[in-house]
Amino acid sequence: MNKIKKFFYVVTSAVALAPAAVSAQFQEPTGTGLPAGSLLGIITSGMNWLLIIVGILGVIGFVIAGIIYLTAAGDEGQIDRGKRTMINSIIGIIVALLGVIIIQAVKSLLGGNSKSF
Repeated sequence: MNKIKKFFYVVTSAVALAPAAVSAQFQEPTGTGLPAGSLLGIITSGMNWLLIIVGILGVIGFVIAGIIYLTAAGDEGQIDRGKRTMINSIIGIIVALLGVIIIQAVKSLLGGNSKSF
């Protein structure tokens, strides 16, 4: 008799919850917290953030190189260190700008909206 009661409870709850489960299929998901963009948009956004960080670090490095160069006071080692740091900072800024250009080019080529590069 106990097995019959359990079976009855399972069938009754399944029948009672079936409309709720079926109606969930037709509702639009709202407030999921997930990004609504495409995969290309998410990757592009992430790469843009990384390139912004690289650009900011390049400018900070350029300023630090200028400070090292100005405070060298005739010390050849410090002057060379300041010049090397400045060249590396300029290379970093150029790489960040080239990254932005490459991302925009790939986005336009993959997007299919533009016929020209």
